[in-house]
Amino acid sequence: MPETRVRISGFDRLRRGASRRLACNNLGMTRLAQYAAAVVLLTSGPAIATVRQKHPYFQHWKHSTYGRRAIAGVAASAAITQAEGAPHRWGGGVAGFASRAGAGFATHAVKTTVEHVVAAPLHEDLHYYRSTQPGFGPRLRHALVSTVVTRNTRTGKRTPFAGRIAGNAAAGAIGQVWLAGASGASTAGIGLAVDAGANVAREFLPRRHHRS
Repeated sequence: MPETRVRISGFDRLRRGASRRLACNNLGMTRLAQYAAAVVLLTSGPAIATVRQKHPYFQHWKHSTYGRRAIAGVAASAAITQAEGAPHRWGGGVAGFASRAGAGFATHAVKTTVEHVVAAPLHEDLHYYRSTQPGFGPRLRHALVSTVVTRNTRTGKRTPFAGRIAGNAAAGAIGQVWLAGASGASTAGIGLAVDAGANVAREFLPRRHHRS
């Protein structure tokens, strides 16, 4: 009996220690998320004002962040993750969907804000232009390369798409905080893959009257 008590006591100490470490980790993640959100809220206003004054990017940012396509994408992503039950701690029902949609929109807003704030002073063209080359292969290559390479609006020269890369990296960092266990690098990679898929769709789907 005494030996059994010692084993149970040791197990309890391990369990309580793990619970305390988990609570500290969750508190740290919460504080980091709050800090990141505060930084975005404090800096996005002046930064977007600067973008609006120097470049005609403000309407593009607004459409990219609050447009119908953006909202539909956030809602679809929230529905998919809810069906998968991830993250488990958010549960199901309306409350679970609201949590996933809120986190998804916040991550998306961080991505588009950082993308435009970085792109503006570098004069990066945020529009997609279809390939002028014939053939499926060259057009597909153009669509994929355009995910990470863009055009300087002043010189017309090709340049790394720093705004898009930075936006996806920021979204990955925020997503890692809110979605415990997610890898920031993998989340950023998924974001770039989604952007690449969108470019492929823009390249091959029937043309529209305005640039996307």
